[in-house]
Amino acid sequence: MASISAATVKQLRDQTGQSMMDCKNALVETEGDIELAIELLRKKGMAVMEKRSSKETKEGRIAAKKSDDGKIAVAASICCETDFTSKNDNFGAAVETATNALLAADSAPADVAAFGALATADGRTVSTVISDLVSQSGEKTELGDFARFELTGPGYIHSYVHFNNKVATMIQIDAENDQAANSEAIKTLGADLAMHVTAINPEGLSRDDVDPALIAKEEEIAREQMAGKPANIIENIVKGKIDKWLSQIVLLEQPFVKDDSKTVSELVEEVGKAAGGKLTVKCFTRIQIG
Repeated sequence: MASISAATVKQLRDQTGQSMMDCKNALVETEGDIELAIELLRKKGMAVMEKRSSKETKEGRIAAKKSDDGKIAVAASICCETDFTSKNDNFGAAVETATNALLAADSAPADVAAFGALATADGRTVSTVISDLVSQSGEKTELGDFARFELTGPGYIHSYVHFNNKVATMIQIDAENDQAANSEAIKTLGADLAMHVTAINPEGLSRDDVDPALIAKEEEIAREQMAGKPANIIENIVKGKIDKWLSQIVLLEQPFVKDDSKTVSELVEEVGKAAGGKLTVKCFTRIQIG
């Protein structure tokens, strides 16, 4: 059996974040080959993931980052089983690594699998980062929701992560010109709308973004409530109910959370005039763990 020095064990621990005992055992099994030991530890993580596949991942952490020029913004989440694990420094570092990989990507990944395939700054992939976490904690750990916004013209992207690191909001506001895009007014608007989205959780930006199946379900409920009334009356009442409901769940039509005398769209128009150019809310996302 190869003699395993303490320095080699420490080197493997520094590279993987695994416990000293796990590192020593892996090195003993691979006769001191660090690369093989790393692979063995990652296989251990995948085996743990498979064994715990039925477990729920309702805890985790979210991070958000912007490029130096402010043109690209991302938010990403990693989910796990317990709050204890999500507060671990290694877990936090993994979330940062995955978020940095998303920011550095050439474009937004199509799905979680594509996100997992992204290269990280330390030469791993995001999926490998997750596998390493699993082998460290023994918990099911997986990538959660993520988003990547990119400005193609004048505008501003604001990102906000709640103090518990379990809710994040990003909002993109396109501007008519550079004057409006660089104004303090658009920055304040971005912060205010991110707070609004975090608190109110709209279903979509406008009515066109609401899932037709969700609208159909609300119509069905409204019709059941009107059972026994003449058909023409039912349709008029249902239309009115759905119209009111939609105005309450889409961002642009909602009363602004800090001043309910105006809607969000009215606020955006008002701020655009003050900023010196028309502003348009392009998109938003709200990511929540649990």
